[in-house]
Amino acid sequence: MIRVVIAEDQAMVRGALAALLRLESDIDVVACAGDGEEAWEITRRLRPDVLVTDIEMPKQTGLELAKKVIDTGMPCKVVILTTFARPGYLRRALDAGASGYLLKDSPADKLADALRKVHRGGRAVDPELALDAWSEADPLSDRERQVLRLAGEGVAANDIAEQLGLSHGTVRNYLSEAIGKLGVENRIEAYRMARQKGWL
Repeated sequence: MIRVVIAEDQAMVRGALAALLRLESDIDVVACAGDGEEAWEITRRLRPDVLVTDIEMPKQTGLELAKKVIDTGMPCKVVILTTFARPGYLRRALDAGASGYLLKDSPADKLADALRKVHRGGRAVDPELALDAWSEADPLSDRERQVLRLAGEGVAANDIAEQLGLSHGTVRNYLSEAIGKLGVENRIEAYRMARQKGWL
């Protein structure tokens, strides 16, 4: 029996996923969570075989959650299930240690098959998306990504500096670097482009 935890912030989607997976004789949905922090606590406590998580969730993203699960050495496999067919997200998910990356518009039977494959030690990734993920690399450093994400969310440079323990000038330098690397005119365009590519 494959023990699964589902992390999805949309209640209807979460319920539908659980109901679909419970139809499978070899899959047991042991718990569901509505945000990243709750998913982490449940996963830590229940030690499932597979964690199925969305990317965009409150309190902690699915990518942060995947990295945390993998970094702790838990034998739990992570499958990202998302609406984002963005190569940058796939690349970051695999870099974080995820074993699978599926789109929510995939046929329902694909999810169960992917969980079985991942549970056996394999990977489950959409081949076309995988090809795209390695055709265009993310040019941003982790710190540039962090600063750009906060700036794009409307946080002022002084507040970003304080939040990240940097000087105001260093924050401006990171923003300038990101703008230059992306070949755009300003931080708003940089944020939009990086979001669209899945780099944020």
